[in-house]
Amino acid sequence: MVIRDIIHIVIRWLQAPVAIMIILLLSFFLGNTAQAGYAAIVIDSKSGKVLHSRNADTYNYPASLTKMMTLLLVFEALNNNKLKLNEKLRVSSKASKQPASKLGLLTGQTITVEQAIRAISVKSANDVATVIAEKLAGTETKFAKMMTKRAHQLGMNKTTFKNASGLPHKRQRSTARDMSILAQTLINKFPKYYNYFSIQSFTYKGKLYKNHNKLLQKYKGTDGIKTGYINASGFNLVASTKRNGTRLIGVVFGGKTAGRRDRQMKRLLNRSWARAESFSLLRARPAPKRFTPIMEKMALKESSSNIVFSSTSANWGIQIGAFNKYKEAHDIGSYTVHKLVNLPFTASLKIQAVSKSNNTLFRTRLMGLNEVRARASCKQILVNGRECKIVKPNN
Repeated sequence: MVIRDIIHIVIRWLQAPVAIMIILLLSFFLGNTAQAGYAAIVIDSKSGKVLHSRNADTYNYPASLTKMMTLLLVFEALNNNKLKLNEKLRVSSKASKQPASKLGLLTGQTITVEQAIRAISVKSANDVATVIAEKLAGTETKFAKMMTKRAHQLGMNKTTFKNASGLPHKRQRSTARDMSILAQTLINKFPKYYNYFSIQSFTYKGKLYKNHNKLLQKYKGTDGIKTGYINASGFNLVASTKRNGTRLIGVVFGGKTAGRRDRQMKRLLNRSWARAESFSLLRARPAPKRFTPIMEKMALKESSSNIVFSSTSANWGIQIGAFNKYKEAHDIGSYTVHKLVNLPFTASLKIQAVSKSNNTLFRTRLMGLNEVRARASCKQILVNGRECKIVKPNN
């Protein structure tokens, strides 16, 4: 019997107000339950631009992707001198009893912080994650609260953590978008420690452990970051790949097998490179040449002959677009401007916040042009397939 049948029975046998109350309660609990479904997102690591998205905000079980947040808190503790890489951590009885995947640590044994980082990033060791949690918060329950609080501070508003490892818990949930935010933070904020995610093998007490992330060997440019699996989630993966100065972050939830998950990730990344190039600011750009009267004549010649150019003052401009986020406005504006040639030294990029219908947009403009240069630059942008409009003086 499915939920729909139960609702029909409730409506049939109970009075309307009671039925409505029960239905609302069912909807609340069902709406807050994670689903073991497919979800994916690909973003540009630098700008955060979304290049692909499917079910990106659907609740799912993160499984061992959870350990990315565990390690983020470790990295912050190292930066704040609350931990040291050579510091020894003692294994509790609870930690030693965690189920696989694990190192098989014994109660009373010790492991260094650096060994713990390697064990989590390569082996995805659940017992080690508990050791870390108890060291930083006293108990794993308190550590999970720390994890959730930090997640929300980063903008991962649909994420709740209940343990440090990702072991099954019906209230531990996240989304593909939230995991991309977490990966982006690890890459951009912790470059000193991020390379731990690219380690392909780890040896502990004479035993060799190999990284579960097969894309490290099988997909060019991949340097991290984490796999995850429990029955309720399917096969999950967050991958980071860098080529020619552009870095993509991909997230896949709900793979049927590890192999199918990896192949899907490759497909999504392959489709995203061309689009990512349009938004990447990491490529070296030649400096714009100083504007000269000769260049002005050339620009005028290239422009439509039926346009009359009258103003020579540098108080014209062009509007490149309006965006929901300041960073996107700045990144796309910077990229577009650096593609333009023959800009005068008076040109400058300006980001303006504009409120419309209880929503704030960030308007990107290139100002400090004369009319000839404004029209020629806008024409160049339009030819390249982007939007552009002229900003006249006092507009």
